[in-house]
Amino acid sequence: MGTEAADIFALDAVALRDRLASGALRAVELVEACVARIEAREPEVQAWAWFDAEFARAQAKALDAHRATGRAIGPLHGLPVGLKDVIDTARIPTENGARRDAGRKPARDAWIVDRLKAAGAVIMGKTTTTELAFLTPSKTRNPHNPEHTPGGSSAGSAAAVGAGMVPLAVGTQTGGSVIRPASFCGVTGFKPSFGAVPRTGVLMQSHSLDTLGVFGKTPACAALIGDALFGFDPADPATCPAPAPRLLATAQTEPPLAPVFAFVKLPRWGDADPQLHAAFEELKDELGEQLFETELPSAFDEAAALRARINFAEMAKYYHAYRRDGFDLLGAETRKAILDGESILARDYLAALDWRQVFNAGLDEVFTRCDALLCPAALGPAPKGLGSTGDAIFNGLFTLTGNPAVTIPAFASADGLPMGLQIVGRRGDDARLLRTARWLAGRLGC
Repeated sequence: MGTEAADIFALDAVALRDRLASGALRAVELVEACVARIEAREPEVQAWAWFDAEFARAQAKALDAHRATGRAIGPLHGLPVGLKDVIDTARIPTENGARRDAGRKPARDAWIVDRLKAAGAVIMGKTTTTELAFLTPSKTRNPHNPEHTPGGSSAGSAAAVGAGMVPLAVGTQTGGSVIRPASFCGVTGFKPSFGAVPRTGVLMQSHSLDTLGVFGKTPACAALIGDALFGFDPADPATCPAPAPRLLATAQTEPPLAPVFAFVKLPRWGDADPQLHAAFEELKDELGEQLFETELPSAFDEAAALRARINFAEMAKYYHAYRRDGFDLLGAETRKAILDGESILARDYLAALDWRQVFNAGLDEVFTRCDALLCPAALGPAPKGLGSTGDAIFNGLFTLTGNPAVTIPAFASADGLPMGLQIVGRRGDDARLLRTARWLAGRLGC
């Protein structure tokens, strides 16, 4: 009944789930393979803020024992999942990438951790984050080249999946913190529609922007874990009661018609790596009449500044405790953002919030002519050096508007670094977006 480690790493989360459910693979076998991969690659990649192999093994043994009784198993039975270290885990360190929070152990699990456990997932450990999920880099390195950044702020989650340490991981995005690191690390990243996944028990930086997201090999993997995370929690006012979206079931179907895509030249498209420009020219040739090109109105040039205004104003509120006590323990960029937020006038903050309706209206007009938007996930491959996590200019707009976005590892630079293709859908249409992303990944062979 054993499965060789090499075979395990060749499988995605959906295939692993099927083997676990059938009994062809035991949870302890999968966890042991992941532990071995972590021990082999962690010294170079450094994706984990907290990891205890015995803790993971104990969960796997309990799950195998449960299955042996013949009782029903959960949809994520035996699948190891990494959690960004801003997500509370009971009696397990959740330090938010901040020196001030060193040794912090929450009393209870975050809402999504409860859901993951109920679905049968193995909580493999806590993956690194930038300081308070902002810009100060973590210790993590890119799994494809350790001299390059893995992105941020969900650096550890993206790198852990990219290095094959776990099949699935969870992160958060306030600017581009799921889509950008997924692009840099060569994995699929999925940022759901705003409000789709409750944030209770997750470090809050900006209540208007913070969105939980996931990492996996493929869009179907993202759909699999997304099904377990989508839901309603009255403690998070961004969520609302709604029927389950059936993400995986939809993602695994074929579209009734071949999708039509709009290639959107976002602000600063001219700054993108020439290799990315060439890749999109090839993409246009590949998709032919299924792709048309469009530009957004000039008002979209202000979206990055408006998103930052909202982010910093709300950051000043939620990080006030860090401002009051231990401010000198924070990095310079984090301190500056908090101080900038304190200086923003209420009228300017509220006006920035109003602009979301304008941007949504503009995007909705484009969606009348296509199934999804296509644009880069980042300016190019992961930049060399570890002093920055890269630029989120191609991500922040869709965090501001709340549209769901998926990136797939469709391109590569001349030196072999991944470059992601970002696929954006209508707000609330996450299942259809994942179906479209799976179709496109199959078409492009990625």
